Amino acid sequence: MQMRARWLVLLVAVVIAGVIAYVAMRPRPVAVDVMIAKREDVQTSVVASGRVLAPARVDIGATITGRVQKVLVREGARVAEGQLLVQLEQPELVAAVSQARAARDRARARVDSVAKLALPTARESQTQAESNVTLAEREFKRSQDLVAKGFISQSRVDEAERQLQVARSQLASAKSQVTAQSSQGAEAQQARQQLAEAEAAHELAQAKLAQTEIRAPAAGVVLERVIEPGDIAQPAKRMMSLALDGPPRLIVQVDEKNLPLLQTGSRALAAADAFPTERFEAVIAYISSGIDAARGTVELRLDIPKPPAFLKADMTVAIDVTGPLLKQVLFVPSEIVHQLQSDAPYVVLDRDGAAAHAPVRTGVQMQGKVQLVKGVEAGDRVVLTREVEPGVRLRARK
Repeated sequence: MQMRARWLVLLVAVVIAGVIAYVAMRPRPVAVDVMIAKREDVQTSVVASGRVLAPARVDIGATITGRVQKVLVREGARVAEGQLLVQLEQPELVAAVSQARAARDRARARVDSVAKLALPTARESQTQAESNVTLAEREFKRSQDLVAKGFISQSRVDEAERQLQVARSQLASAKSQVTAQSSQGAEAQQARQQLAEAEAAHELAQAKLAQTEIRAPAAGVVLERVIEPGDIAQPAKRMMSLALDGPPRLIVQVDEKNLPLLQTGSRALAAADAFPTERFEAVIAYISSGIDAARGTVELRLDIPKPPAFLKADMTVAIDVTGPLLKQVLFVPSEIVHQLQSDAPYVVLDRDGAAAHAPVRTGVQMQGKVQLVKGVEAGDRVVLTREVEPGVRLRARK
């Protein structure tokens, strides 16, 4: 009996020792920060950075090759529409215009000559030829009568017939000349064609001469000047750059996931990095229909109803666009969503004291938070601490 009691005590001691060893070897729970997921109404906004877009920036250049004679403006100068900016040398093109003008005048004179001199002359020649034919026909008829009566020889008749043929040939030639010199005739048409070619050559010469004067396409400010007198101007070679007058706009790249929060006409507050305390209003005027695949962004352009005086082209600005009010949505900090930019984002949940990965579908992202559309429900315990493996025992920090 005593032996049995001893064995019982020994067995209990072994069990207690095993339990103590198991407890001692079991991993301790990891202390983590936990938040309780809950749904609430959220006023959305989109924050992004961009820059000031000048109304238009144009590069000024020549359309012909020539030596620069004068440059009439410098950097920072304000210019009016049509104002002369650069003057190229002109003597050769001025001579070409004079030569083309002389050729045009000669062509006009020929057209006038055909209409006023050649045609009346040809008609007079036709009238004379018709008279000659009439006389020749009479003479030929008279000769035939005389030879029949035996008064003249046959040779006289043959000569009269030859004279009639010559008169008829001259009449046909005179008629051809009248036709050629008429308004629809070949001579008149050729003269008009030569005039048209001469006028076109004159206009071309004038156009090339006009290209020696490079003028401002619109009012604006000279941003940069890269040419000096004596330089050779060439097509496609920039001479200077102008910022054209007009209201400035903002151009901003926004994460494509924020598209549901954006619409044209939405108002925003903007501030230039150089003047962070000077906030001004902007309005979304354009949302690009395409997405930048490399960056996953969409381009916005915003009008500025009352642009502040300090705004300059290419200034960096920050904007805050007010979006719609989302009803009963669930947002969590972006940093606790693992693989957020991948196709398989997930969060870690505390389920009965153990870590569990929960795949999620995300929605809107804004100001360091992301909407969870699927995978987490209100009341779930979301682990805020990163690098927690599935199955690990958890202990919520207080």
